[in-house]
Amino acid sequence: MATRRPISGQVVLVTGAARGIGAGTARALAARGAKLALVGLEPDELAKVAAECGPDAAWFEADVTDTAQVEAAVAGAVERFGGIDVVIANAGIATGGTVRSIDPAAWERVVEVNLFGSWRTVRAALPHVIARRGYVLQIASLAAVAHAPFMSAYCASKAGVEALADSLRTEVARHGVDVGVAYFSWIDTDMVRGADERAQFGGMREKIAGPFGKTSSLEECVDGVVDGIERRRRWITVPGWVRAALLFRGPLSPLLDRAGRRDVAPVEDAMLAAIERDGAAAVTAPVGAGGDADSRARAS
Repeated sequence: MATRRPISGQVVLVTGAARGIGAGTARALAARGAKLALVGLEPDELAKVAAECGPDAAWFEADVTDTAQVEAAVAGAVERFGGIDVVIANAGIATGGTVRSIDPAAWERVVEVNLFGSWRTVRAALPHVIARRGYVLQIASLAAVAHAPFMSAYCASKAGVEALADSLRTEVARHGVDVGVAYFSWIDTDMVRGADERAQFGGMREKIAGPFGKTSSLEECVDGVVDGIERRRRWITVPGWVRAALLFRGPLSPLLDRAGRRDVAPVEDAMLAAIERDGAAAVTAPVGAGGDADSRARAS
């Protein structure tokens, strides 16, 4: 078992910290004595989370698709706290739709936020993490290895995050830096609840049997993340069965393919009818409160 390293006194930079997994993780780390640099798009929400985390928390408004903003947030964190021990590249959005029907701008935005945003975050923070022989945590997803229909943008982006982390791990090992990847199934967040309201997500989820369609609590997810940070784990999996999916990813793809073919037609037909009525931009826009915040950021 990996040795637990106390997080007290360490500086942790978290993107996507205004809500959901990012905010929950920040609160839990603050309770263990960490110093928090909270990065996100929603200043009012960030300020609330920072206040809950206490005096050793600061927040920085930044869009992870903007290199200058990310670099300014990292510089602000270093100026405030003197360095960075841990970076959690958590900012992410999701949308759904078939490759032929999704709004192209929505597909590209998911990859821009989830993959390129993760890369910008890590690249900006990395010199400081190396200086402290710290830890990088990339938030991927079960979707990195289980490629479901209607989720091509999200799956592609999270598979890219996993690949980025795997390459980075080898590059920085000689500097004493560890790199982890978090793989989550469905977690009770604004993003998942928002996704369930869309036919292309909820329609498929309700057909998933057994534990694979079950939603895990935010608390369970946060506990896994905090434990993974303290132990500098290579993999963080929530719920626990996700680890088996990683170990047996070879047979997973054909199994998903066979299951998905049975269920795609009615869900796609409902989605296409909605697109005909409301337009692809509305039906396939990023989901949940985080998706709404991202849409506002793009419009401003």
